[in-house]
Formats: sequence, C-alpha cells, structure tokens
Amino acid sequence: MQIGTLSKVTARTAEEVCGPASESATPLKPPPGVTPAAFLEQLLSEKKLNDAVHFLAFALPKREAVWWACLCTRLELINPVPPPNLAALEAAEAWVYRPTEDTRRAAMACAQATKFDSPSAWAAMGAFWSGGSMAPAELPAVPPAAHLTGVAVAGAVTLAAVQNAPALADEKRRRYIEMAVDIANGGDGRLEGRNR
Repeated sequence: MQIGTLSKVTARTAEEVCGPASESATPLKPPPGVTPAAFLEQLLSEKKLNDAVHFLAFALPKREAVWWACLCTRLELINPVPPPNLAALEAAEAWVYRPTEDTRRAAMACAQATKFDSPSAWAAMGAFWSGGSMAPAELPAVPPAAHLTGVAVAGAVTLAAVQNAPALADEKRRRYIEMAVDIANGGDGRLEGRNR
C-alpha cells in the first residue's frame, strides 16, 4: 500500500496525533519527531492493524474521519438493517455533507435511538462530538473534549471490522486503512473499481 504524504493530516509529527489519542484506551507511542506517514508505515510494517486504525481515527480531520467511519459502516451493512442503525448512519453522512449545528445534533438524536452496539451509532457520535456543545441547546455550552471524535471513529471502524465475518477482520482492517489513506491524500475513500 502506498502511504503518500497524507496531505490532509495537519499534524507535523505522529506525537501531535498521539497526544489526544493518549486520552483513549489505546495509547500509541511513536518515536520522537517521526511524521504521521512514517509512523503509519511503521505500524503497517509491524502488522499492527488495530493501532493503525486507531492512529488514523485521530490523524484525519474530524469531518474526514467521520466520513471514513461512514464508508466502513456502509461496507458492512447486511439486510435487514435495523431502522435506527440506518438512520444513525444517514445522520452521520448528512453531517459530513453539511456540517451544521442542526445536522450535528440530529446525529446525536439518531445515535441515542440505537443501542450503541453498531458502527453507525459511533459514526453518528463522531459527528456529534466534532464541535459545538454537548449540552442541550438552551443550556450553557459544554464543548466536547478534542479527542472524542477520534474515539468514536476508532470504535465505529473497529466494530465494522468484526461485526460480520469476524474471521476476516484483519482483511477488512487493511481495506479500511487503504480507504483512510486515500481520504488522507485528498481522495473520497471509495476504492471499489480502482486499480490498487
């Protein structure tokens, strides 16, 4: 897999990415001064696919990260999809297309209607935690912690990999990582039909 420059990743070093990631359950420890692209290459060469997924969830800008979660979730939909799960996925996608306060809050409402046991619920939470306030609109603002979108996206992508055919989880993770790399390099993450 060609990593490229990851031009959408604004952090200059992997340590900058892993600072917020250290707030979550899977702290990553890159060597000092290494670029995000070089650290991702290291994780992949060591076959640390879970860590690579986690790293990319925090490295991508929030909107792109939620889009990645949505793409991975869509790949794993099997009919019949429970209506609340589909609604949560569509709400997360709506926020990606139009990242407004209304679409952000709608994503939360749809996530709450699920059992939080699906990738779509966590994609929607990633959208909700992207900014704004976590408190009801009429109350004083309570901004989400900066790392929460990464936590939600990592959860969505991880769940997508194991939800159906868990024996194929590593194969799925590799595909998802390719999608994230495409997004990080300015693509749309849709790899179907492309020569890889």
